[in-house]
Amino acid sequence: MTTTHLPTLPLGDTGMDITRIGFGSWAVAGPGWHFGWGATDDAESVAAIRHAVASGVNWIDTAAVYGLGHSEELVGKAVADLPEAERPYLFTKAGLVWDPDDPKAAPRRVMKPASVRREIEDSLRRLGVDHIDLYQVHYPDTGESLEYAGGGFGAVSPNATPLEEYWQVMADLKAEGKVRAIGLSNHSAEQLEAAERIAHVDVVQPPFSAINRSAAPEIAWAAAHGTGVIVYSPLQSGLLTGAFSAERVAQLPADDWRTAHHDFTTGLAANLRLADALRPVAERHGATVAEVAIAWTLAWPGITGAIVGARTPRQVDGWIGAGAVQLTRADLDEIAAAITTSGAGTGPARP
Repeated sequence: MTTTHLPTLPLGDTGMDITRIGFGSWAVAGPGWHFGWGATDDAESVAAIRHAVASGVNWIDTAAVYGLGHSEELVGKAVADLPEAERPYLFTKAGLVWDPDDPKAAPRRVMKPASVRREIEDSLRRLGVDHIDLYQVHYPDTGESLEYAGGGFGAVSPNATPLEEYWQVMADLKAEGKVRAIGLSNHSAEQLEAAERIAHVDVVQPPFSAINRSAAPEIAWAAAHGTGVIVYSPLQSGLLTGAFSAERVAQLPADDWRTAHHDFTTGLAANLRLADALRPVAERHGATVAEVAIAWTLAWPGITGAIVGARTPRQVDGWIGAGAVQLTRADLDEIAAAITTSGAGTGPARP
């Protein structure tokens, strides 16, 4: 496993110590599917992954649905030639199933046991490994299509697989040695409690940022149960990097999912005000705005690490130092005031 100079924490009781930041591979997945980020360059994507690992990041988070398998293939390619001592932990997810005849349609939430077992074999093949370090349920099974809403739990169809049934399948995969740890993403605290009665929830993965703060109850649940927490979208899909403006948003390609999302439309002005308010804090710490935004999430009790995406090595350099940024009480007070006055997002304004 990768030796690293970056700060690490134990990931719950999984036995894995992870860097405070992990590489997220949603954005490198390429175009041609419902939640794509526009055109990408595969060679540059692989270079970004390798640069993150070379810079000390010791885990990569991906999902079968990202690019309809393409993201996992890129991750597999990026790590294939690494010596064992330099290989990062690989985390992936199941439960979003797409129609190969209509790739641009929204994927469906499906966690039927036979479907999960097909998915894990496909993920193992694409990643080129014999086991997965952390296997996660992407969303609760509702039997319906997923329309991205930054999280959310959705309506449930009569065709949905009960949580008790699909979580038992995940526990079985762990017992069989196909996965080292199991987790739940985008599940409510009540759903986490129901799963815990069947098998320990090793890790949870909620969305969390200074804009989207609604997962505070799930983070608190995890802290109380010895469960690791890796949050996704700490930069709110780029809005908290300090590099966005209304003009840049207007220039996003039509096939970038962000063009239709409320964070980039009706909520854009408030979100940009908040990003601007992080600049003085960043200057005091000699850090980037992105590093401060990520450090804010890492300051919350119970959060082990944050998943951060990049499509180029240069983007990795813009956030790699976030785990070492220690925000003071005064910093947190200043950011809380900025959250309140900007009107960005919902949820508690400070740890």
